[in-house]
Amino acid sequence: MSGVDKIARLTDDGVVLVRGSDISPQPISWLWRDWLARGKVHILAGAAGQGKTTIAMALVATVTSGGRWPDGSRAEQGNVLIWSGEDDPADTLLPRLMAAGADRSRVYFVRGARIAGEEVPFDPARDLVQLTSQAKAIGDVRLVIVDPVVSAVAGDTHKNGEVRRGLQPLVDLAANVGAALLGISHFSKGSAGREPTERVTGSLAFGAVARVVMYAAKAKSEEEGTDRRVFGRSKSNIGPDSGGFEYSLEQVEASPGIEASRVLWGRSVEGSARELLAEAEAEDEPHERNEREEACDFLRDLLAAGPVAAKQVQAEARDAGVSTATLRRAQLELEIKPYKDGVPGGRGGWFWSLPDPRCSPSAKDAHANGVSILGKGEHLEAGEDF
Repeated sequence: MSGVDKIARLTDDGVVLVRGSDISPQPISWLWRDWLARGKVHILAGAAGQGKTTIAMALVATVTSGGRWPDGSRAEQGNVLIWSGEDDPADTLLPRLMAAGADRSRVYFVRGARIAGEEVPFDPARDLVQLTSQAKAIGDVRLVIVDPVVSAVAGDTHKNGEVRRGLQPLVDLAANVGAALLGISHFSKGSAGREPTERVTGSLAFGAVARVVMYAAKAKSEEEGTDRRVFGRSKSNIGPDSGGFEYSLEQVEASPGIEASRVLWGRSVEGSARELLAEAEAEDEPHERNEREEACDFLRDLLAAGPVAAKQVQAEARDAGVSTATLRRAQLELEIKPYKDGVPGGRGGWFWSLPDPRCSPSAKDAHANGVSILGKGEHLEAGEDF
């Protein structure tokens, strides 16, 4: 008996080894050559207001209609899953899909999960098996959109281990269904000039887990008043990691009385992500939105999937370059009122969550009456509950 056979027999109930000669090499299966690979996870990041979700809907439209990619190549028609923790399908996502020419019958929105007859929010760690089964039942699912991708991480999005655990269900979903999975994220505020992949908000694990990282940015225009932007690659483990395409955004009437944004693709551009972003951000800097608006976008993304510990809000705000004063103003703007988790068996400490518009008390009223809008102590010092 050979040494390898002895190892195989001894590990029947333990570690499983596969001999290299028993593996058949396989080429990458591309949904869009060099950009979207089937069975792999991808990230699309950029500053707020660059139309990342609108780009994602344009990609969905291309897949569902069998249309053309920005490079002119033809897409194979297929089905798409969309899980959004931010935008409402009826008044935001569907109009954008219609404006882009999507086949609505091939788009499936993840609305939630049902447990013991009650509908609850979707949790990838808990509901992956059921979602995978449904995707296989639908058949021919070629693209999955997760917006924002931080919604998949229940733990601290700054810790590599917790991010990797949180993203693993998405990695498994993409691999098991054979779909390209695209997660939407932001660039950390104040990160201009750094390596683009390292600028993705949160742990470096987001960029590490993704096989391809893409970005969207406003770019310098030769004609004054022209909306010129760049969509490009900043990292790829499986193909080219530079170049991209110009694009612009326009508002159209998706159907009578329904306005929506859509992407207009332009010519291809050459250059590294760092070069193209440096040019784009140098032009965009004078027109930057005010800090409060950016902080509001930051909080909406962070809290989209549910309550987050106050300490984590602090840490993520610092990482995103949001000052304490700006965070306070954004909190008031969004009517976020922290609460103490004192339920037996609960997590303890202070938590932030987006208010339920049907029943949430106004944080503005609380502030006007002298009630802390941050939590006890009103301190934003590292390591302190509030």
